[in-house]
Amino acid sequence: MTLDRATEWVPYLKRLGISHLYASPIFTATSGSTHGYDVTDFNEIDPAIGGMDGFQRLCAALKDAGLGMILDIVPNHMAASVENAWWADMLKHGQKSRYASYFDIDWNERVTLPILGKPFDNALADGDLRLQRDPQSGELVISYLETTLPLEPQSTGGIVGIPSDTASISRLHDLQHWRLTHWKEAAKHLSYRRFFEVTGLVGLRVEDEAVFADCHRLVLDLVRSGDVDGLRIDHIDGLADPAAYLDRLRAETGPETFIVVEKILGRGESLPENWPVEGTTGYEFIAALSAIYIDGDGLRDLGAAYGAISPETADFAAGLRAAKKRMVERNFEGEVSRLVRLAGITRPEVEGSKLAAAIQELLIAFPVYRTYGRAREMQATDSRLLSEIASKAGDKLSDREALDAVARLVGNASPSEEFQRRFQQLSGPIMAKAMEDTLFYRHNRLLAANEVGGEPGEPPGGINAFHQLMQERAELQPHGLSATSTHDTKRGEDARARLYALSEDPGMWSSGVARWRQMNRDQVVELHAGVAPAPDVEWMLYQALAGVWPDDLCQGLDQGLSNRFVDYAEKAVREAKLRTSWDEPDPDYEDAVRAYAAAISSFARLAFETDFSKVLKPLVAAGYVNSLSQTAIKLTAPGIPDIYQGAEALDFSLVDPDNRRPVDLTVLSAMLVDGGSASQLTAAALKQRVVEIGLHLRNRRPALFANGRYLPLMATGSRKQHAVAFARVLNGDYTITVAPRLMLRRVDPGTRFAGPEFWADTHIVLPELLQGRKCELLTGRILDPGGILPLAELLGGQPVALIESCA
Repeated sequence: MTLDRATEWVPYLKRLGISHLYASPIFTATSGSTHGYDVTDFNEIDPAIGGMDGFQRLCAALKDAGLGMILDIVPNHMAASVENAWWADMLKHGQKSRYASYFDIDWNERVTLPILGKPFDNALADGDLRLQRDPQSGELVISYLETTLPLEPQSTGGIVGIPSDTASISRLHDLQHWRLTHWKEAAKHLSYRRFFEVTGLVGLRVEDEAVFADCHRLVLDLVRSGDVDGLRIDHIDGLADPAAYLDRLRAETGPETFIVVEKILGRGESLPENWPVEGTTGYEFIAALSAIYIDGDGLRDLGAAYGAISPETADFAAGLRAAKKRMVERNFEGEVSRLVRLAGITRPEVEGSKLAAAIQELLIAFPVYRTYGRAREMQATDSRLLSEIASKAGDKLSDREALDAVARLVGNASPSEEFQRRFQQLSGPIMAKAMEDTLFYRHNRLLAANEVGGEPGEPPGGINAFHQLMQERAELQPHGLSATSTHDTKRGEDARARLYALSEDPGMWSSGVARWRQMNRDQVVELHAGVAPAPDVEWMLYQALAGVWPDDLCQGLDQGLSNRFVDYAEKAVREAKLRTSWDEPDPDYEDAVRAYAAAISSFARLAFETDFSKVLKPLVAAGYVNSLSQTAIKLTAPGIPDIYQGAEALDFSLVDPDNRRPVDLTVLSAMLVDGGSASQLTAAALKQRVVEIGLHLRNRRPALFANGRYLPLMATGSRKQHAVAFARVLNGDYTITVAPRLMLRRVDPGTRFAGPEFWADTHIVLPELLQGRKCELLTGRILDPGGILPLAELLGGQPVALIESCA
């Protein structure tokens, strides 16, 4: 997606009702970057996507259309690449480089570069390392495959020609400020802070004012010029002091700049009150929606069926502990070891093994991403949380002395600022990699619940829980983003909406899986470690496939669904880290899983496809209703709706990178122009119509949606559990949203709604402030001004209702 191609979207976005284009990072990144989070130059707009000229053309088009721009910025890290001039200068000059302090490096040793595919001695002996002259500077460099590394200038003095013997190369390597290591060593030892497990992304020290200034020079110019209206802050929890960073950013951008942070909130957690931001990027909104669409009783029964075939992965709490234990003992072994060393400096009288055990258990016990102690101080809420976490960790330890010592190092009045800072920067990656990138691929009871920001181990709260969450949202972050799909979500919003419906008939699903496993048993192979794929993986594959199964099988073939699904299957089993992983792949196991995934998604097994399609038919119908329902709610609930690329139509994406496929602007534009009554529209066009109506409603009533109160409305009657309704109210102005839920096998054939006979006597009693003349926007009908909304009339011929007061 270049900036000029984005410019072509502006007229369509204007017609749809969009207020701001929300762009992923646009600053210069590594060559061939497909996402932009591996920045190499914060002060240049990437020439590969159009550079500053392309950006100015886009800004001009946006301003002409009355649209604004929000930019995603990445203050936590940069690319650890020689394409990054700051990094290259640091490699060349070490601590004498002006950029040495820009990166979060432990200068007690040489900088480790884990880029080798084998141990250093082996790479040297195999001739993988060569000396050569840089074609531009003429300086001597060491090259490894496609990577060329600069050498300390004094280390090459007196060298004539280009030595090729291993002794000379080894001797020169030993004189550098860096040393090459096998990539597998990074988990055990790395001299710099990385982004999660990605050694190609090095942590930045934006807590240093000079680093902050250099990293934000261009983006602040763009804000001050009026080209950029808002900022999304990537991975705020990675920073040493998020509050201080946000204070500085707010001071530089001014009070009018819209700022949201990528922050995953745990259940019951809210943003720190002292953060000067509008809110989060909205993962907690996805979790709130799941409370409406997941049937609690059905989820329990689904769990029993899943546990029968996979008892090892069915216990969510035990699975989370096991995943976190792996992270602290293996994937982040080096980071934990560093904490142990720091703790030992402060508490030398405590055995190192006991300190290690205490640190590990404290990290495992964390129910949220991190605390926010700063300058050895901690807010009372964090102190209370830390005390609770320490108590939980203590249940696993026989020695409280070490645990108390570690808890004091993390908490208020910590004697070690560095320990507190590094512990807080590590607890988030431990949680993220254990939960989102491990357990969400192991615990496969209901994949729709395995979403970023979700709590799959907790029962869904239903309508009342959703209303409570929205009332809190209206109070705490009314201008935070409300997401349903992002580049980080585990599946597209419409796939998730469909899979929610599985919880309404767990028996149908479990019996179906048993049949399909039998039908496809010839695709299961026996390996030395057991059958492949294992039963729990089969369960997962059928569920993931159900989420993306096309109405039209020919359409699935056209979209290359099978290839996409096979890639997803491989990623899923690697992320699960049970019988294969990214760092230790098992080719035989992966081949077996890929072959199974290809067989069930290639539309070449007629008996299976026929049965699978038959079972999915009511799920597909209910999924479309859930999709429209959550869309209407997102457009009108507290928060600002974030419409991910193409998701205004249908988004049946699998996990990244599948969700970054190109979107066809021509198709979307044609759908928007075609019009037609709601009953005549395709599922994609109907969803797009709801988005268009909802966005234009917001544009007509900006104050109402910015500041309006959230008022829950309760349905009464025989179908009261199948509707969720609320109003937004401000100074006599109001809107009302009514949406269905739990609609499996209740949708009339050939439609996307349940007829009047289903809704029967169900109605919503309106308080006096919502009575009077009002209009339903999907149909244009004028509704009875009285205090009763009969759902047989309101939803008996349409999927959702968006209502506004009218004169």
